[in-house]
Amino acid sequence: MNLALGYAARLAVMSVVTLLTFAWDKRRAKKHGWRVSEKTLHTLELLGGWPGALLAMRWLRHKSIKKSYRWIFGLMVALHVMACVVFGVLVK
Repeated sequence: MNLALGYAARLAVMSVVTLLTFAWDKRRAKKHGWRVSEKTLHTLELLGGWPGALLAMRWLRHKSIKKSYRWIFGLMVALHVMACVVFGVLVK
């Protein structure tokens, strides 16, 4: 139970960080300013921010068209699902 709760807390915190980072990057894109690298965005997703990234892609319409980005994003989500299965977070 503690593993699932810890994982959920990590997802929540990292999702907020990731969503805010996407929003900042979107704003910078509109103003033609310095951007957050895709590598950084994917790292945030890998660290547990993938739900926040998904919300940002839907709500902000940011990084939602670029196929190569979506493909790597899908890989990050798949890695999290596989880790949950392996560590039993989703069981019970």
